[in-house]
Amino acid sequence: MIVTMFSPAHAHKVIASVFPSGSEIEGEIGFSNGDMAADTIVEVFDLQGEKIDEIKTDADGFFVYTPQKNVDLRFRADLGAGHIAEATFDIADLSGLMEANTRAALSQPVAVDVGSRSDTPAITPEQEQIIATIVRDELRPLRREITAYKEKNDLQSILGGIGYIFGAFGIIYYIAARRLRAKA
Repeated sequence: MIVTMFSPAHAHKVIASVFPSGSEIEGEIGFSNGDMAADTIVEVFDLQGEKIDEIKTDADGFFVYTPQKNVDLRFRADLGAGHIAEATFDIADLSGLMEANTRAALSQPVAVDVGSRSDTPAITPEQEQIIATIVRDELRPLRREITAYKEKNDLQSILGGIGYIFGAFGIIYYIAARRLRAKA
């Protein structure tokens, strides 16, 4: 999974992230200040730039996309005022894509054996979908926290902190050198 962020020089950055969720791709689009891109059109492209599909974010800036082709994807959303969100997804990160395509082609419910006991009931596709939805909803806050953490502790912030440290030492050495020269 590759996450890219684009933003002109404004007080906040655009955040776009995509991640695998079973046989689907889930994503989030918003700003670093916490505002999410609600009801925003997200265009789906292959890496050659050919538009494949478009989807819409929900009220929390999330979207779910089910890929129809086995190709790497680029998600792009225009948030207005020059803010463009783009995120690239490596289709190899998606588990179950071939399994989902096979299920759709066969159009048959698939029973999942959850144990070796013969009296254990199989999970139906409807139950599997409900479980996936619950897990996805529980993981959203964690993903949002991870994205916020990455935003706070990016390389630019780390290098900026190191620069402040060197600058402070430079000022201290300058003052010390002036005092030594004044005594001499």
